[in-house]
Amino acid sequence: METKDWFTDWFNTPYYHILYNNRNDSDAQLFIKNITSFLKLKDGSHIADLPCGKGRHSIYLNSLGYKVTGGDLSENSINYAKEFENDSLKFEIWDMRDSLENTYDAIFNLFTSFGYFDDDKEDIKILNSIKSGLNKDGVFVFDFLNANKVKVNLVEVETKVIENITFNIKREIKDGFILKHISFSANDKDHFYTERVKYLDLPKMISYFKKVGFMLVEVFGDYNLSTFDENTSDRLILIAK
Repeated sequence: METKDWFTDWFNTPYYHILYNNRNDSDAQLFIKNITSFLKLKDGSHIADLPCGKGRHSIYLNSLGYKVTGGDLSENSINYAKEFENDSLKFEIWDMRDSLENTYDAIFNLFTSFGYFDDDKEDIKILNSIKSGLNKDGVFVFDFLNANKVKVNLVEVETKVIENITFNIKREIKDGFILKHISFSANDKDHFYTERVKYLDLPKMISYFKKVGFMLVEVFGDYNLSTFDENTSDRLILIAK
């Protein structure tokens, strides 16, 4: 039986990290370098990375001279990330829907870490928390898939073999969600998880931003900060204040 919050279980398993172990760090670092440079974020600025997973982006941001707090719902991920803590890099278990205790110069929501909930109100709640967690001139960086391009290029069935585990993947777009069904056998057990991310295109995100009083400053379409094109861009990257 799929739990209501699918990500609570899936992100906490070792299999999630096995499936995505080939995620490209150089892409992530290129984006972070480009975006911090574009935003002219001063050395020592306090950035929240939410959710932060195992902390790879937080660690890189910190290496660029920023004070960073990473938050994630997965206890396993945070326990791992905590090994990398220092005076200007901290990690904590953190639900995005909860109001932020501190304020930040920038809050990053990276690599399609949003749109998990059925009810739009939950998404709005997260954006409200983020907005109230920004300093007066603070900036929000939102990095999401380009839903239109995903729809056009949907790979419905795929098989990946990683670390001797065969992951069977099926994708569909249904009821306003992009669904990725993942099934595999490991340790003599059959596993099944479904990732669900809301179909959020630019008009939908603009409507969300208006509801919480965010001002959209810039829209980019990839990690080189190219102009956004709804048909061809790989990403939907929004900068808001």
